[in-house]
Amino acid sequence: MPHYSRLCKIVIDVSEADHAEEVAFWQSATGQTLTHYASFPEYHGADLGSGEFGLLVQRLGEGSSRVHLDIHTDDLEAEVARLERLGAKRVQHVHDRWWVMQDPAGLPFCVIPDPPGTLNDDNAQRWDDQADPST
Repeated sequence: MPHYSRLCKIVIDVSEADHAEEVAFWQSATGQTLTHYASFPEYHGADLGSGEFGLLVQRLGEGSSRVHLDIHTDDLEAEVARLERLGAKRVQHVHDRWWVMQDPAGLPFCVIPDPPGTLNDDNAQRWDDQADPST
């Protein structure tokens, strides 16, 4: 069965000490209010432009500051498996909801499920499970 995915967010990961300053900077830089997410208090974010792409500032518990990308999908396991075939590795299943992965160079990214029906031919890439992704 086919599934959909799309590159959806840029996530700026920063230490707790730098988080407030980083949120203030990116609000000013983008002209967007970065809203605090009550369900995930380590995040502040906003949709950019048409709302198809977003920016998050994430407060890290540990680790160094960096930027990572989020891929959203309507079939988490199918998308993670597809990315593994391309050379990615699973790192951590977070809150039993999304996967932190590493690309072939070891850079982190996340694969996040979207509600059914939100991704389609108009806003995402369709992947046929049997198709070779390199063609």
